[in-house]
Amino acid sequence: MIHGTSIAEFERAFAARIGTRFAVSFGAGRVGLYGILRALGIGSADEVLVPVPTHIVVANAIRYTGARPVYVDCELETFNIDLEQAARRVTRRTKALIVQHTFGIPVDLDRVTEITSRGVALVEDCVHALGSTYRGQSVGSFGSAAFFSTEETKTISTIMGGMVVTDDEALARSLRAFQATCSSPSRFLVARYLAKLLVYYGLSEPHVHRPMRRAYEQLGERHPLPRPTTSIELRGFKPERYEQRLSNAQAAIGIEQLDNLDANVAHRRSIAERYRIRLSERGVAVPHLPSESETAFVRYPVLVRDRAAARRAVARTAVLGTWFTSVLEEAVSPAAGDYLDGSCPRAEIAARHLVNLPTHPRVRADDADAIVDALLSSSAAPVEAASQLL
Repeated sequence: MIHGTSIAEFERAFAARIGTRFAVSFGAGRVGLYGILRALGIGSADEVLVPVPTHIVVANAIRYTGARPVYVDCELETFNIDLEQAARRVTRRTKALIVQHTFGIPVDLDRVTEITSRGVALVEDCVHALGSTYRGQSVGSFGSAAFFSTEETKTISTIMGGMVVTDDEALARSLRAFQATCSSPSRFLVARYLAKLLVYYGLSEPHVHRPMRRAYEQLGERHPLPRPTTSIELRGFKPERYEQRLSNAQAAIGIEQLDNLDANVAHRRSIAERYRIRLSERGVAVPHLPSESETAFVRYPVLVRDRAAARRAVARTAVLGTWFTSVLEEAVSPAAGDYLDGSCPRAEIAARHLVNLPTHPRVRADDADAIVDALLSSSAAPVEAASQLL
């Protein structure tokens, strides 16, 4: 359950899928990012450019090295990093640029070279983007290294888990050495992960999601299933046993899900295209995709004037996703990640107005239609252009 051959097999299969020479697994994507930053020699007095909105755990991984996250605003048409602003924020202390392929939408990687040509390492945040490509090449294969997540809400799920990929042999050796220092999860924790996988499968059925989720949430702290982020991390501090490895049982699940990735991604693209057509027909702003890219949407983002109204309107059909209700998702406060209010105004607009529609394999075409119909008929008022919110 804890140790075995599936871990190495999963790593080999993942590297082959992305098209890189090496892949190294960890207990979470955030631990993989922390390992990348350490392997790059990033530490005290260094700066790392990081886009918002993002999750507090990304900011934490930077801060745990002693480096300072320098937050860069997003473009509301893609929710990806504003590369012009990022270029202006490079200083002599800037050691790395993290680009997040938000919701699976690839960053314009041709434009990234303006920054990385100045000696700044490129790290791709691919936690949303497994299966997305740019100019026919898998995202995650462009930078010094990339990290993926196989946490419960991502494209494939081992409930918790992460993978780092790279073509740099020296970086891979450093990551492998770091992995060896990480602790293995206990049998009890892995059993809880596997139990949660079954529960989450039930929660993902659109027709039963609402009552099952209500029951799940009413249990509060009493339910025995593990949470992806500890309360300590949400306050910006480093928890004990942060550096954790992936178990063999989880890797075996990952292998099976990776084998089915093509069908998974094809379904997500089909559902996302259905959303795009239905919404754009009614004049709703839809995400702008870079040319020569293919997006494997982990969720489909839409800006609305009233998020609460949107959730109420769709509640009979599904539970709307609300990733990024803060510039640093789930943080007790953005200040926990050293974010200064007002510094990234477009990300703050997204945090007030963004909802995300499900694309996972249990969402059928008629589910997608019902979600769009409810959204369009409500007082939520999906916006016709992101500029209306500025």
